[in-house]
This record gives sequence, structure tokens and C-alpha cells, in this order.
Amino acid sequence: MYEYNSRVRLTEVDQEQRMTLTAILNAFQDCSTFHSEDLGVGMEYLAKRERMWVLRSWCIRVFHYPMLAEHIRVGTWPYAFGKVTGQRNFRLTDKEGHMAACADTTWVYMDTGRMRPARIEEEVIQTYGMEDRLPMEGEDGPAEIPEVLTEETSFDIQPWHLDVNHHVNNGQYVQLAERYLPEGFVIRQMRAEYKKQAVLNDRIYPKAGRCGDGYTILMEDGSGKTYAVVEFR
Repeated sequence: MYEYNSRVRLTEVDQEQRMTLTAILNAFQDCSTFHSEDLGVGMEYLAKRERMWVLRSWCIRVFHYPMLAEHIRVGTWPYAFGKVTGQRNFRLTDKEGHMAACADTTWVYMDTGRMRPARIEEEVIQTYGMEDRLPMEGEDGPAEIPEVLTEETSFDIQPWHLDVNHHVNNGQYVQLAERYLPEGFVIRQMRAEYKKQAVLNDRIYPKAGRCGDGYTILMEDGSGKTYAVVEFR
């Protein structure tokens, strides 16, 4: 397992001084980046080989939200590799060592020249190694799509939505989707599936609907093709 210590910053909390879901997601993303960089298979290694990891899905469970200035520890580890995919767990523990949040993710190894999945080199797999999968209830299966969806106001992708790969960062979809939740809704589980990359000046057409004890938000293009599906419970 790869871990780093941190502290909940003022920029990472809501009006109640609780760490936000976006901040937890960003901490997990940073952890996987630090892991790859420290192992020597990070951004420079991948760029030389015209490769990159693209996130296909998230499932984050939140047991409690750490508070402002609280000391936290963030960890990650791969638990499975396929021919072109990798699966990775995350966890965030509080100052007492209790699990505050955890996540399960699936990534696709991409050839950036041809923009198609590429076989993962054995060198990469051996460098990471693997540990046991974290048991998480409810992370399997696709996000549930409500029968009734409300079309929301469309918007254009701006430069601040983009990441180093020049497409919308996966965390941005989640943050954008949160705006369609009712006031006071406390997120205990978030599931996101990424279908298509959005880039600068693309227009997003959101649809939102109630689904059981939560809400699902679809981010689509003008022709009805899906960029991302985000489910909150």
C-alpha cells in the first residue's frame, strides 16, 4: 500500500467545516499520482511511451466527513490487472485511524497516439504489485438510471474544467453533478461512470432524476451520447 499524511485544508471544507466529497476524490486522485511518480511509472514515463491511464469508473463510500484541520491519512493500492485495465482501491482514515472513506476504481491503459486501449506492459504490473481487494458493499454493477429525467440548463466546458490530459477531469463531472442535488442531501455513496471525453468548448446537456434513495445525473452531448453518469446516494 502507498500512503501519505495530510490535513484537511480550509479550501477543502464546506460551510459546516466538513471535508467535501470533491476534496476526498481529489485526495484519492493525488494519492494514485504520487504512487505512480514515486515508483517511476508516472507522467514522464507514460508520455515517453505514448501511454496514459484513463479512469473508467469510481465508487466512493463515505462513512464520515473529516473536519477542518483534522489530520488524515490517504492510501491506495492496485488489486487486479487485466490486459488493458487496472483496478485500484483507496482509503482515507481519520486521526484515530478509523475509516472515513474508501473507493474502488477501474482504469483503462490508453495508447495516446491512436487513442485506443493498449496492453499493459508486464514491467508496469510488476512495478506496482498487488494487494487484496477492499470489501465494499454496493460497488458492483452499473449506476441506476431513473425512468424520469429532467433536462437541466446546458453549459460549455471552460478551461478550468480541464486536466493535464486536456480533457475534463473526472472529478469535475462529480462536482458539476452535485449542483443538481437538493439542499441538505448528505452524500454517503457516489458512483461515476465515464463514457466519453469532453474537451474545451464542448457543450454539456445535463439530465437529473430521483432514483430510490438518491439521484442520478447524466452528462450528455447534443446528440444524446453520454459523457458521464454520476449517481449519489
